[in-house]
Parts: sequence; structure tokens; C-alpha cells
Amino acid sequence: MQGYRTPLFGNLPPIIKNLLIANIVVFAADQIISRKMGIDLGNWLALHNFQSDYFNPIQMVTYMFMHGNVAHIFFNMFALVMFGRVLEQVWGGKRFLIYYFVTGIGAALCQNIVGYMTLSELHTEITAFINTPDPELFTRLIRGNLDHPAKWVNDLIIEYSASPDNPALIRSATQTAVSLFANFANVPTVGASGAVFGVLLAFGMMFPNVQLMLIFPPIPIKAKWFVLGYGLIELMAVIVPNANDNVAHFAHLGGMLFGYLLIKYWKKRIDTNRDVYF
Repeated sequence: MQGYRTPLFGNLPPIIKNLLIANIVVFAADQIISRKMGIDLGNWLALHNFQSDYFNPIQMVTYMFMHGNVAHIFFNMFALVMFGRVLEQVWGGKRFLIYYFVTGIGAALCQNIVGYMTLSELHTEITAFINTPDPELFTRLIRGNLDHPAKWVNDLIIEYSASPDNPALIRSATQTAVSLFANFANVPTVGASGAVFGVLLAFGMMFPNVQLMLIFPPIPIKAKWFVLGYGLIELMAVIVPNANDNVAHFAHLGGMLFGYLLIKYWKKRIDTNRDVYF
């Protein structure tokens, strides 16, 4: 089986090239502005949950151009170039751009829906504690949502358990519970990974038998098995979550899901002899 051996950065198609430039420019601007001016662009451009005070619908697009560090943007752009360039060459620029943004926005939607449900459960727990202040409820709330609470939080748990009727401790516990919700609601999501996972899925569906060479271990693998393996890894990360994992796995799966649905939709239109080419 002949592998896909087009030079990685040679003759980049226009959409891939412009996406690459846009991501690098935004990343550089974010680094410079945050360091020189102390302004966090993430408050405006990163994706925040629907329940966050920072949420803005435009973030479902802008978050794709924000990245946490050099490694984050490098691997996303590397995968975009590696798998996206051939898709743009086959589909054309307009169709590829539509696909890229549909999968990226779909990834954001999935991430936020799951986050909304998680935050709603947390809100219910906090409301139950506020309505009926109780040291046991407070302890369960903190221990169930924080793996490593700060020392002052642990001290508050001990003091509150020893003096459950102390008004000052009740106020402090209530304020801590409310801030817990805000802290979770305001955690941002950044990166093009959702759209990139959509691109990865499309490559596997379009060219299932193309041989790819893994780096670790250095063995060849067909694109369809490579994509399936990545999908299963993301699914397992959702089923068996790691408390120290800060990767948006639901966004990755969402990008693949929306990519699959869009490709199937386009194929259906082809099968019914309707024009789908752009």
C-alpha cells in the first residue's frame, strides 16, 4: 500500500495556510499582550461555559485560535497541515473551510453542553447546602469536587465541623461554596483540537487504507485504524476520567461526531443527485 508522502510544508493550499497564519498570529498576540500589558485575552476569546459570566457566543469560533502554550499550538497545527492539506486539495477551499468551522463549533457545543450539565449538578449541591447549612454537606461538597483543597479550606472544614452553629463559619462556608461554582464555571477551553479531530476523522473516512507511519512505536498503520484508535482513547478518557487531566475530551469527540454527521449529510446529497460541490 502506497503511503501519503506529500512534503509537509511545501505548497500549502490557501485555507490551510491562512488558518496556520491566523493561529500563530493570535497565539503570538496573546503572549505579547498578556506579558506586556497584563491583559488576559482568554477572558474574551477563550470558550467559557454558558453559565459563566464571561460567556459570549462568538467564543465558539474564537476559542479555536487560542492555545495554552507552544506545544499545544505546534501539535494542533502539525496535525492540521498533515491531514487537512489533502482534504482541501480534494474538496476545495470553501468546502474544507465549512467543514473546519462546523466541526470546531460542534466541538465547542458538545463541550459546553456537558459542562452545563456538570455545573447544574454542582449548582444543585450548593443550593442544597445554602438552604440547609450543615458541616457534613459542606464537607461532601468540597471533597466531591476538589481533589486537593487548599489548606485554608481544609481548616474551614475542621472548624465548621467542630462549631456547626457558628454564624461566621456558616457565612465563610457559604461564600466558599458559591466561589466554587464560579471557579468551575469560569474555566476556559482553548485550542483548535476539536476541529483538528474532525479533520482527522475526515482523513480516515476519505482515505481509510492510506499508510501512516507512527513515531512511537515506529510502525506503519492504516489511517482508519489510526483514527479509530484516537477515538477510542478519547472515549476511554471520558468513561474513566483522570482528575489531573485538563484536556477537553468531549470537544475532541464532538469534533469527530459533527465531522461524521456532516460527511454523511454531504454523501446523502450526492446519492440523491443534488449538487454538493462548492
